[in-house]
Amino acid sequence: MTTETRTTLDPLAEAVAAVDGWPEVTDLPATDPEATEDGAVRPKDFLIIDYSGDLEKVWATMILASTSAAMGVKTRVFVTFWGLQVFVKDSRRITGENWMQKMLSAMQRPGISHRKLSKMNFLGMGPWMMGRLAKQNGVASPKELLEVAQELGVEFIPCQMTMDMFGLKPEDMIEGMAEPVGAASVIGLLTDNSVP
Repeated sequence: MTTETRTTLDPLAEAVAAVDGWPEVTDLPATDPEATEDGAVRPKDFLIIDYSGDLEKVWATMILASTSAAMGVKTRVFVTFWGLQVFVKDSRRITGENWMQKMLSAMQRPGISHRKLSKMNFLGMGPWMMGRLAKQNGVASPKELLEVAQELGVEFIPCQMTMDMFGLKPEDMIEGMAEPVGAASVIGLLTDNSVP
């Protein structure tokens, strides 16, 4: 099977050109949402459900979101539970209204720049090493990937239930977040030409 490629990188080239150290991309698969040569149909919408705040999972989410958007696929990320902490402004140290909500935010500091690894965190040494390795190998950081994803039109949708449970307010969140929704709305997105 041959894959049609294009040499102009349209939205991706402009978005990632500003990210220092990003490896040069020469060819991308065609972004036509019609059937491919083998008859497979490319999804028109891509929905990612992000429920973790662990660094490596945040990184994977941002890579998938920015890549699918760069390929011309309408991309949404539904953010719930610990995944929502990533989208709280880095400057917010403590969030919440009652003592339990404040304790949770103190134990798991909000913000994309304060993520820990799920394994081998080693008091912050693990994330530091991952950051160094990423920089040495031209891999964008999760924060840079988030900026690229937003520039490419990825829609980040917060979970209303989690915002209520954690005592998060819209002013706690980064710019560009969609309106919070509930689980029923997400199920609607999943059944409306989206890939789970």
